[in-house]
Amino acid sequence: MMLTRSRSQTPDILSLDRTAAAARSGFACMFSTADEYEQALIAARRAEGRYAQASKLPTLMFIGCTAMLAGFWLVVI
Repeated sequence: MMLTRSRSQTPDILSLDRTAAAARSGFACMFSTADEYEQALIAARRAEGRYAQASKLPTLMFIGCTAMLAGFWLVVI
């Protein structure tokens, strides 16, 4: 079965094509990869101040515990 298009259907189809193209362009993403999205997200969160500077407390606690263990072993031995 072969269908033929009449002249009155052509503008309707062109209008439908333009509408579909406009609808698809609304879903376009400004990032081409997930890595770009992640980098932009992290940069935005850093600008907001969500990622604070690392605390020196864990390093000081490690040094303190190491010094206490060393002192304990010096007293015991």
